[in-house]
Amino acid sequence: MAEAAAALLERAARRDAALEELRALRVALQAVPLAALRARLGEHHLVALFALLSASDREQVSACVSILERLLQALDPLYVIQNLREELQKGLCHPEDSVKILTIAQIGRIVEDSDAVTEILNSPELLRQIINCIGGEKIAVAKEAIKSLSRIAQTQEGLEALFVSSLLSDLKNVMATSDIVRYRVYELIVEISSVSAESLNYCANSGLISELIGELTGEDVLVRATCIEMVTSLAHTPQGRQYLAQQGVIDKISNIILGAESDPFSSFYLPGFVKFFGNLAVVDSPQQICERYPVFMEKVFEMAESQDPTMIGVAVDTLGILGSNVEGKQVLQKTRSRFQNLLSKIGHQAKNAPTELRLRCLDAISSLLYLPPEQQTEDLLRMTESWFTSLSSQPLELFRSISTQPFPDLHCGALRVFTAIANQPWAQKLMLHSPGFVEYVVDRSVEPDKASKDAKYELVKALVNSKTIAEIFGNQYYLRLRAYLQEGPYYVKAVSTTAVEGAE
Repeated sequence: MAEAAAALLERAARRDAALEELRALRVALQAVPLAALRARLGEHHLVALFALLSASDREQVSACVSILERLLQALDPLYVIQNLREELQKGLCHPEDSVKILTIAQIGRIVEDSDAVTEILNSPELLRQIINCIGGEKIAVAKEAIKSLSRIAQTQEGLEALFVSSLLSDLKNVMATSDIVRYRVYELIVEISSVSAESLNYCANSGLISELIGELTGEDVLVRATCIEMVTSLAHTPQGRQYLAQQGVIDKISNIILGAESDPFSSFYLPGFVKFFGNLAVVDSPQQICERYPVFMEKVFEMAESQDPTMIGVAVDTLGILGSNVEGKQVLQKTRSRFQNLLSKIGHQAKNAPTELRLRCLDAISSLLYLPPEQQTEDLLRMTESWFTSLSSQPLELFRSISTQPFPDLHCGALRVFTAIANQPWAQKLMLHSPGFVEYVVDRSVEPDKASKDAKYELVKALVNSKTIAEIFGNQYYLRLRAYLQEGPYYVKAVSTTAVEGAE
């Protein structure tokens, strides 16, 4: 350790360092390697610095926080929890947010260490403080507390500590702080439940999932809108879906959508409820979900056919999710002309709607039209071709015109549509026969920024990797595309200049 830093650290350990010396120590420590710090750092240095955090001088507290951040980095998490347990407890209830953030960050390190985390499980008071941090005003502290508790609950001992002890009462008490804090606890419960069936059982037995579902199906429309997001997260895991089905929650959500017709406030929660079924269909079986809950598909079409941009956006997102796999595509195809007509509207929105909705339409179109090579049967290729032609009278020109607009997001969105269809023979023939299209694809000068260059490169890669491209495009164009791919997304051709005598 640099001698200056060592001397300043000793002064701080005797608690008689002036503010200027603490500032000097903060600077000096940045220049000392962590290994050197570790070799000379004693517990008494750290205890003294933590004690200095109790000062009323905010500048002193700020300097000490920076110093401790650097010093604690040099130490093993197990050492920190074994030797500074009391200091961590005090830090979690410190009035200064910076101290709380410093401390909760150390808790985050400790819970990631398999040896150190057991030490926390033997410290109920420390666990209680972490739970209380969920109720803090500083969102960064609350988020880190949720993350740490979620990590603690990944072991049997952690689940027992949180749900089969007095700490469950602390968790319920902190929920009473405010609506926002209550939702944070639900967020934690959903995260823990997503780990395994056993984790979900502990959460269910605590009664907290029942409370969440009670709020979801209650009368408060704003609460419903918040809770459905968490229930959707729960449905992402097999055990979550099984639990929701067993408790009749999926049927209740379906009935609420059914009754939304007569609810003047349904616009608050309907988008979330429809998204729930969209996500459920993808992780489960689109056909089974759509057959069992026909109200879902009917509502998606109604929303897409409406004049409300918010509802159209949700419907378009949901169709994109539903049509992201082949089974979902086949479900949509069964609706025949109704979906074809809807595609025409989506194509119109992609061209004329406000930018945000145009982007959502482009993303949905990409998702609907993409077919992995191994699933390109004649029937499915005919289907994607018919969908593409339903989007507009001249769909290729529609997306090409969007891709030439000076808005990077729209430009990339249109390129993603081309990339989605690039490996399908009918699309390759369309591209080849569209005047100037292949030249546009290999022209690097039209891509103004990194995102656009990356998007164009993905299009070129999709074309080159297709089995039919050489045959359809012919050797000349195929070799140009391969050269583009080999040169990478950011290649710039060198321009040679000739010096002319007497030139300015």
